[in-house]
Amino acid sequence: MELRNLELFLHLADSLHFARTADAMAVSPSTLSRAIQRLEQEVGCPLFERDNRTVQLTPAGDRLREFGRHLLDDWQTLRHELRHVGEPLQGRLRVYCSVTASYFLLPDILGRFRARYPQLEIKLETGDPALAVDKVLSDEAELAIAARPDALPGKLHFISLQRVPLVFIAPKSASPLGRWLHDDEPNWEQLPVILSEQGLARKRCDQWFRNKGISPNLYAEVAGNEAIVSMVALGCGVGVVPEAVIDHSPMGDKVRILEVRPALKPFDVGLCVQKRRLDEPMIRAFWETAQLRN
Repeated sequence: MELRNLELFLHLADSLHFARTADAMAVSPSTLSRAIQRLEQEVGCPLFERDNRTVQLTPAGDRLREFGRHLLDDWQTLRHELRHVGEPLQGRLRVYCSVTASYFLLPDILGRFRARYPQLEIKLETGDPALAVDKVLSDEAELAIAARPDALPGKLHFISLQRVPLVFIAPKSASPLGRWLHDDEPNWEQLPVILSEQGLARKRCDQWFRNKGISPNLYAEVAGNEAIVSMVALGCGVGVVPEAVIDHSPMGDKVRILEVRPALKPFDVGLCVQKRRLDEPMIRAFWETAQLRN
């Protein structure tokens, strides 16, 4: 059994999506299909049930997933134990975070990390913060800066780096929205609202409106907090973003924070990793470096 084929299988076993796994593991769909076929030939039975729409693990595939995870973990541990003690860590770590986090949290961690481990390479991917936890769970990134979910998946370890308020924002300059904002309580049925299309900010905002018995006038659902700030600055509506996004946005001086009661629950922003991978030397090195920041 080739370890690379096993790595491809394990990613596919979690993603259950051939195209997504091929993209994340940097192989062509045909290469991925051949790797799975070779594994199925070696074990002598199908590992996946697939049709035009879905991919599911067979009972044999589920058993191989558990076996394969332990095998790869043991191999990684053995490989690093056999390495000469004085040899510096080498390799590449994949880190995922939002654009804003890459401005206000990551530079300090990366500076310390590069000083301690100059031969380790960081592959940084930025994107929608709502995807951060899933990126780690699906092995598309070893580590991610993320807002701690209200229910942290059991597979993850999380360390807190900073508390970040979650706030409603409105245009700072005069706009047609003013007629719905002049009272102590905005007219939410009329006021256009711009929200994240998914993630923790959306969940907390939806719950806030439910608790107040309000059906908001949803104007737009947006992927990424930076785009929400821009749309609000242009007068399209009011939005909900972490306050740190305003502080680091080029449009931040064109919006203002709305005082609402009760305030939205703040984010606990930190670093997450799969528990089973925390003993890998490169990941452990980054994890410990991030903790030095506190």
